[in-house]
Amino acid sequence: MIMVKTVLGLGGVYLLLVGFVALTQRGMIYHPGTTRIRPDEAGLPEMVPVAVKSADGWIATSWYAPPKGANRPTIVFFHGNSGTQADRAHKARAFLDSGFGVLMAGYRGFGGNGGRPSERGLYADAEAVIRWLTGQGLPSRRLVLYGESLGSGVAMEMAIRHDVMMVVLESPFTSLADLAPAYVLPPLAQLLTRDRYDNLIKAPSLRVPLLVMHGDKDDLVPVTMGHAVLNAADTAKEGLFIPEAHHNDLWEHGAGKRVMDFIARRAL
Repeated sequence: MIMVKTVLGLGGVYLLLVGFVALTQRGMIYHPGTTRIRPDEAGLPEMVPVAVKSADGWIATSWYAPPKGANRPTIVFFHGNSGTQADRAHKARAFLDSGFGVLMAGYRGFGGNGGRPSERGLYADAEAVIRWLTGQGLPSRRLVLYGESLGSGVAMEMAIRHDVMMVVLESPFTSLADLAPAYVLPPLAQLLTRDRYDNLIKAPSLRVPLLVMHGDKDDLVPVTMGHAVLNAADTAKEGLFIPEAHHNDLWEHGAGKRVMDFIARRAL
C-alpha cells in the first residue's frame, strides 16, 4: 500500500510539473527584447523602419533597405527566439555591404511591438512582410528566406507557402516538441506542445535550394537535428556543419562567407 501511495504521489507531482510546462511553455520559448531600437542606432543607417500590419491586425516594425542592383536578391531575415533585429545587425551589415536588399522581419511582442508571440502569430507577421515586399515590386522569386534558430520554423513555413528563390537555415530544429524538457515524455511533448514549427515534416515539400548550417557543439539545438532537416529535404541542398561552433557563433566561424557563396552560385 505504501508503494502504491508513493507511486501515485510521484505521478501526481509529475503531472503537476507537466501541466505547469504546458501552461507556461510560451514564456519558456519566447524571450523577446522589448526595447525599440532604430536601425541607425544599430549601425545600419541605410535601413528604414517599416511598420507592417498583419492579417489579424497586429503591427510589427521591420527594417528594410532595397537591393543595390536589379540582379541582387533581397534577404528576408527571420531571427531567433530572443532579443530583436538589432542583435543581428552584424549579419544585416554583411548582406548590405554585398549589395543585397535586406528586410529584418519584426515580430509581435518583440522590439516594442504589441501582441504576444506564437507560432500562428509569427507566421502572420512573416506573411505580412512578404506581402509588403511584393507590393514594393519585388517578386517573391527574388527573395532569399533566412531563418535563424526559431526563425528557421518561420522561414520553412514561408518557403512552403511562397515561390521564393532559396532558403538558408541557421541552427534549425526538427520541431519544438523534440526540444521539450527531458522530464516530459515524448508522447506527452507531442500532445502538449502548442507551438510546433515542424521543420522535419515540412522539409520534403521544399522545392527551392536549401542551405543548412549548424555547429557541432550546439548545446541548445542538437546538431543531429540540423542533419535530419537537411537529409529530409528533397531538393538541391548543401550543409555546413562546423566542428568548433556552438549555437550563436556560426558567423564567427565563417558561416557568413558560406551564405554569400551559396547565394552567389545559385542566384547571381
